[in-house]
Amino acid sequence: MNEAHKAKANMFLKMHEADGCFLMPNAWDAGSAKMLVHSGFGAIGTTSAGVAFALGRPDNVYCSPEARVSRQAMLAEIQSVTQSVSVPVNADLEGGYGDSPEDVADCIKLAIEAGAMGGNIEDYTGIEAAPLYDLSLAVERIRAAREAIDASGVPFVLVARTDRLLAAAPDGFAEAVERANRYREAGADCLFAPGASDLPTVSSLVREINGPINVVMGLSGSDVSVAQLRDVGVRRISIGGSLARALYFRIQEAAREMLEEGTFAFAQNQVAQSELNKIFESTL
Repeated sequence: MNEAHKAKANMFLKMHEADGCFLMPNAWDAGSAKMLVHSGFGAIGTTSAGVAFALGRPDNVYCSPEARVSRQAMLAEIQSVTQSVSVPVNADLEGGYGDSPEDVADCIKLAIEAGAMGGNIEDYTGIEAAPLYDLSLAVERIRAAREAIDASGVPFVLVARTDRLLAAAPDGFAEAVERANRYREAGADCLFAPGASDLPTVSSLVREINGPINVVMGLSGSDVSVAQLRDVGVRRISIGGSLARALYFRIQEAAREMLEEGTFAFAQNQVAQSELNKIFESTL
C-alpha cells in the first residue's frame, strides 16, 4: 500500500465524515467505471447485481446457490474496476460471502487487497424464511469487519447495510433503525437501509440513525433530487444496479425493434466510437 493510495483512502473516509452530501454511482466493469469517472464523479461504487448481469448470471440474493457469482469472481471484477480508475471505489460485498464473522473478515481483507477503499456488508441471508441474520450475529459480523480493517492499517470505509425495509415487517422501520445503530456501535462508518427513497422516510432515518447514512436511488421511479436529499441530511447517495438495468432495458428495446419491426432506430443515439476510443485510451 503506497502513500498515494493511503491518501486517497483517507480522503474517501473524510468524505463520509464531513458535512454535505455526495453522489456515488455504481459501475459493474472497467468500461462503465471509466465512463462515470470521465463524466466527473469523484468516487464510484460497484454493483453486485450489475456484475452478475454482465457475467450472464442472476443477482446473487435472488437465485439458487449454484447460479450465484462466487466470491473469487466478484472480487476479480472489483479489482478490475479499482485498477481502471483513479478515484476511490466502494465495493458491493453483499453479505460477505459467508455466514460467520470470520467469513466477513476474510472478505474485507480480500477487498482491501483488491484495491477497494470501502465496502458494504449486508445482513440479508438470501433465505426467504429467515431473510435477516439474527441481530447478535449481524452485529458480530460488523465487528469482525471493523477488526479486520483496523488490523490492516489501511483506511477503509465500512458500510453496514440492513435490508429490514426490503424484507417487510410490521415494525420494519423501527428494527431497521435499531440494527443500523447497533452496527454503528460495532464500528460501521456509514449506515445503509435500502427501501427508503421518499423524503419523509429518509428524513426519519437521518434523525434516528446515529451516523452518516447512504440512500440508494433508482430502485424505483422517484422525483426526489440530490439537493433534497442533501437538505434532509443524507451523506451519500448510490444508485445500485439501476444504471446497469437501464442499459439492459435499452438492449431489450433494440432487440425487439430489430426482430419485430426490422428497423434500426435504436442506433440514432450512440456515443461516437471516436469519443469512446479517446475516453478509454486516456485512462490507460
